Amino acid sequence: MASSPVPSRTTSLGQTQRRDAWWLELLPVAVLFGGFGIYATLRAFEGKFYEWGPYLSPFYSPLLSFSWWKFSPAVLILGAPLGFRTTCYYYRKAYYRAFFLDPPACAVGEPSIRKNYRGETSFPFILQNVHRYFLYLAVLFILVLAYDVWKALWFPDGFGIGIGTIVLAINVVLLGGYTFGCHSLRHLAGGLLDQFSKAPACYRAYTCVSCFNRRHMLWAWLSLFWVGFTDLYVRLCAMGVWHDWRLL
Repeated sequence: MASSPVPSRTTSLGQTQRRDAWWLELLPVAVLFGGFGIYATLRAFEGKFYEWGPYLSPFYSPLLSFSWWKFSPAVLILGAPLGFRTTCYYYRKAYYRAFFLDPPACAVGEPSIRKNYRGETSFPFILQNVHRYFLYLAVLFILVLAYDVWKALWFPDGFGIGIGTIVLAINVVLLGGYTFGCHSLRHLAGGLLDQFSKAPACYRAYTCVSCFNRRHMLWAWLSLFWVGFTDLYVRLCAMGVWHDWRLL
């Protein structure tokens, strides 16, 4: 059966025999991830409109205050969750393609100027290997944000549930799904074992993490959108633009 030859590699940027709109996959990554980075940076240096009633923006949690620190407290906080995302295995694939065109897509030509690229074995990309340590910090942040949900149940007049309480609670659920589906966490839960039959507890933990990991990309984008929306909700309430409704 005759077939047309397919080159094993491409030699120029964008060269491909693909006929689909492969570049459409890059646009949402560039817009959403890039836009979130800009928004988070601006909010980190704004230093106001991060509290309203019992609500605290996740960008400013835990709320820190040091006499020697003259900048916004969010500058000290956002490094850990942003570091966890930027070193994430999924996000690395996504933004390498969207921002570095490395490669733009499967079977699509890469920039020809990267002749000395050595993967993630040299600076600065070797810093991606600290992802596991950012995971430890991310788990701590889940506990802190869960405590913020508890505090969001207590208004000046007593127990209550507002729209903001639900917004903060959903944020913890989505961030938890993303964090506990981390590839590094799955490796820690069971990847070091040769035989699961000898460690049933580790096998159950590995299976649990795998359930989240199967939808890791979905958890990643939902949690990214919602943590930004949560901060925006608290900000607009603090500015008096939005009114928080008490449901209970």
